[in-house]
Amino acid sequence: MLVSEALQLVIEPRVRAAQPPPHIVVGITHPQTCLVLNGRLRTLREAGFRVTLLSSPGELLDRTAASEGVESIAIPMQRRIAPFADIVSLARLWWLLLRLRPEMTEFSTPKAGLLGTLAACLAGVPCRIYMLRGLKLETSTGFKRRILLAAEKLTSACAQVVLCNSNSVRGEALALGVAPAAKLQLLGEGSSNGVDVERFSPGQSDVRERLGLPREAPVVGFVGRLTRDKGVPELVEAFDRILEAEPQAHLLLVGWFDAAEDALDDDLSARIASHPRIHLTGYVHDTAPYYRAMDVMVLPTWREGFPNAVLEAAATGIPVITTECTGSRDSVVPEVTGLLIPPGYPEAICESVLKLLRDPERRRRMGQAAQAWVVEHYVNERVLGLTAAYYNGLLKQGWAGKSSLRNQGIGRVSTKAGSAPGCEAGALSV
Repeated sequence: MLVSEALQLVIEPRVRAAQPPPHIVVGITHPQTCLVLNGRLRTLREAGFRVTLLSSPGELLDRTAASEGVESIAIPMQRRIAPFADIVSLARLWWLLLRLRPEMTEFSTPKAGLLGTLAACLAGVPCRIYMLRGLKLETSTGFKRRILLAAEKLTSACAQVVLCNSNSVRGEALALGVAPAAKLQLLGEGSSNGVDVERFSPGQSDVRERLGLPREAPVVGFVGRLTRDKGVPELVEAFDRILEAEPQAHLLLVGWFDAAEDALDDDLSARIASHPRIHLTGYVHDTAPYYRAMDVMVLPTWREGFPNAVLEAAATGIPVITTECTGSRDSVVPEVTGLLIPPGYPEAICESVLKLLRDPERRRRMGQAAQAWVVEHYVNERVLGLTAAYYNGLLKQGWAGKSSLRNQGIGRVSTKAGSAPGCEAGALSV
């Protein structure tokens, strides 16, 4: 062997070992979205990435970064449309990304998705991923809807990959012309995080005892933000009807009044807080015991990406009633793991809840089927493993985009048309 060849064999591994890990910036608008990032950031870090979590300042940002073992940076961003504040946030994001020089960005939620992905494009970040967790425009009308649709299209144009949270979100985005089919990606069966099936599983719970709920009383549950888009007004109206038929029933609301654009009005909030049969927990860090206190869970939402709460309830063996809307309809196998109803109809909620409350055997079968379905498709190790493999696959492509990840055998990447677009620096698909 020549001396030069021997030196090359010695030097090359050392050079590779000395290279810093690829850097990914994961950005969201508000710290409360950190609740759906648990495990995702850690998985990316363990897959070899340097991970920086970015959002508006808040305790949940710092706590999530610490628990996931990643860096964190706070940049204020408004959830509502605020032109001046948005320009300031865009400039800060652009300057930050110029300084960090990450190989990859993943921005999600409407405002961070728009400002972060645009800033990444302007800063020349080689690979830009937009995580589409739902379409806020679905519950908007008129001029506001047109603005939100334009924002989604601009965000998608600045990204090389639009990673959809569910098949129905992908279908709706395609129908609206948000992005070309080849850019809209779906990993596996959907969901951004999957479910920790050891944490969310059937078992004992002291929640009923702590809340003063009788052991044999029918308990209807809800988990999530208390807003109009989540269908809370319809749920409260339906519950009063349920009480007429089942006077011993209780409604367990595991969540908080979110001061978002679709916040509940003061009268409804006061009605919920003072209702003798409605139990409001506020923010709960560990929701697993609360699912075990329910007989059935209801999510009467108007729009979703892929609702984690439905999967968590299913993993706990609880049948779920949710709507036929985008995102939510992917989370239930109709008549098998739960029931699908049209949105906006309290009478449909009431009828479906009473059917299940009055048929314990059907609830049991649905709960068992739901748990098996989640274990088959949505265990968090599988879902997060697909994401890590997908992102590493993009790195291995060197941003050239010459072959699809499907051809590299990385999990199941569904595009329905074409292959994954390349992540070539400066590439922009409209």
